[in-house]
Amino acid sequence: MKKIFFLSFLFATSIAYAQENQNNFNAGELHGNFQFDAQNYIEDSIIGAQKIDEKIRMNSFANLNYTRGKFKAGLRYESYLGPLVGFDSRYNGSGITYRYASYEVDNLEFTVGNFYEQFGTGLIFRSYEERGLGVDNAMDGVRIRYQPKKGIYLKAVIGQQRFFFEKGEGIVRGFDGEINLNEVIPSLSDKSTTYIIGASIVSKYQEDQNPLKILPENVASSAARINIITPKMNFYAEYAYKINDPSFTNQYIYKPGSALFASATYANKGLSVLASAKFVDNMDFKSNRDATGNVLLINYLPAITKQYTYAFASFYPYATQPNGEFGYQAEISYNFKKGTTLGGKYGTMVSLAYSHVSSLDTSKTGDDFGYEVNKIASGKVLMYEDWELVVTKKIDANWKLTYTYMYQIFNKDVVQGLSGFGTLYSHINILETQYKINKKNTVRTELQHLLNKKDDGSWAMALVEYTVSPHWFFALIDQYNYENPRNSLKEVHYVSTSIGYIQNATRIALSYGKQREGFLCVGGVCRQIPASNGFGVSITSTF
Repeated sequence: MKKIFFLSFLFATSIAYAQENQNNFNAGELHGNFQFDAQNYIEDSIIGAQKIDEKIRMNSFANLNYTRGKFKAGLRYESYLGPLVGFDSRYNGSGITYRYASYEVDNLEFTVGNFYEQFGTGLIFRSYEERGLGVDNAMDGVRIRYQPKKGIYLKAVIGQQRFFFEKGEGIVRGFDGEINLNEVIPSLSDKSTTYIIGASIVSKYQEDQNPLKILPENVASSAARINIITPKMNFYAEYAYKINDPSFTNQYIYKPGSALFASATYANKGLSVLASAKFVDNMDFKSNRDATGNVLLINYLPAITKQYTYAFASFYPYATQPNGEFGYQAEISYNFKKGTTLGGKYGTMVSLAYSHVSSLDTSKTGDDFGYEVNKIASGKVLMYEDWELVVTKKIDANWKLTYTYMYQIFNKDVVQGLSGFGTLYSHINILETQYKINKKNTVRTELQHLLNKKDDGSWAMALVEYTVSPHWFFALIDQYNYENPRNSLKEVHYVSTSIGYIQNATRIALSYGKQREGFLCVGGVCRQIPASNGFGVSITSTF
């Protein structure tokens, strides 16, 4: 209730202030959005769908944001009764989980309450929300942004992190500065190349209550970055360092952590090239050293593998390993022009991609530091590797095809912390077609096949989606598991269907069917999705 009264007071104050200035009255604007997801659960022992006592579970939230001039305020109400299967059970309940007020004056912006923020790529600090993963480490405290002069941008944050319906016990403090050299140095102002440099400092405080070890109560980290932008190229690099931070994740060793991320892109006349690399050593950074899973994360370690949208291409998604990994990625795309031999009448887009992630080259030290890294390079354990070819071709004015071939190597034991599965080798073929019948009616299909001799064996999938613009869409999906070496009883069809209606900013979707067990990953952060069977409804709306 105190939170409601606090925000109501801010709203009332803002409106009252406007009413006092009748000559320039501005009532402000109120915007928001709403989402409701509910699922009915039917027990299915064949696919492993467990019995759910409530039969129906629900995730829902609503955001309200008020703006008047340079003043902003808002809140979010969330309800999990109980949380959908696959989400952390500690989300169970309802309440206001996010509220804030901010004001800007003389290039100074201050925010009190909850906020999201990021320094650089997030190697030492990123406060963000990924609702599909159940990740929300929103800060609760104070944030200040200041631009003392053109080209200089400063940020400072202090607060505690969200821990479901409570706050984590640790305190996070941080400062970030960024300088656009072209805006600061007159001689660079008319140059076509832009130079941006930045640096960050972040620390956490948590009381030491361990009776066996002396743990650091204040843990500091720092990072530096550079970004060079030309009309055709973009180069970015960031290095981060963290002092000793014994935690549950690293088994309470005292070794410092470090990370390096670099990426370069090039684009010109139908050709685009992307290359990136990442080195991570002992960089799990949480405001509670004893926390497990994707909670109370202070930092974010960018994924070095491509993020796939097709079901089978993301069947074995890679999760970033904060204790140690070395990886690199490259992708090249070329658009063959119309009228050429390979381009044909409408042109042809071809893309080649490669990703590789392995362990670090380390040796144990036999002391409280745990190990040492021998060199910044690949270790002996391959964790993930893939090759991908994508060809996109427009056959005629109404028909478009996309073919994807992917070869994937996935070390399931290491990446998912399991045993007995070993390394999996998969061949994946995907054919997507899209046919526009007329201006309103479109049919899209997907045929996918995953060949694998281990784990759950091979899979085949067919999808048909029919859209009647601008309101209706219908979809039917069948995923079939066959030649399962572990459990032949699971060689069944996972059939699901959905229907949806869209009216302006409101979307309503109904679904029914079976969902296979798997993982959902976004940017290298993952959550497990148990098998399920039943009806579902999803409603989203904005105003």
